[in-house]
Amino acid sequence: MPNILIIDDSPTDVRVFTTLLEKAGFSVSSVDNAEAGIERIRANRPDLVIMDVIMPGMNGFQATRTLSRDPATAEVPVVMITTKSMETDRVWGLRQGARAFITKPVNEKELLATIDNLLPKPH
Repeated sequence: MPNILIIDDSPTDVRVFTTLLEKAGFSVSSVDNAEAGIERIRANRPDLVIMDVIMPGMNGFQATRTLSRDPATAEVPVVMITTKSMETDRVWGLRQGARAFITKPVNEKELLATIDNLLPKPH
């Protein structure tokens, strides 16, 4: 069962994503800030990360850049999910190392298809 880490400071969004992902058969954990997320990823590498952008302290762009530049965490796919819907935000997120960029409100089928495409396939 693939393990997904949600890094989001909104308890409502975390609850919505957790319910959706657990229903789809994923093991889900969450933290409410980027610094804790980076620590968790280094300690217990998830199969995929869902990253909010707007958070107190380090934002999702900075956290994604930190993860993508660290050889220990660079292989973990990051899906940015945010209310920031400008094309420049999407491009910037992908340039920081995100593998996908989805705007809120999230389409359930789009999110699950994106995750399916990013998770390593069993041989």
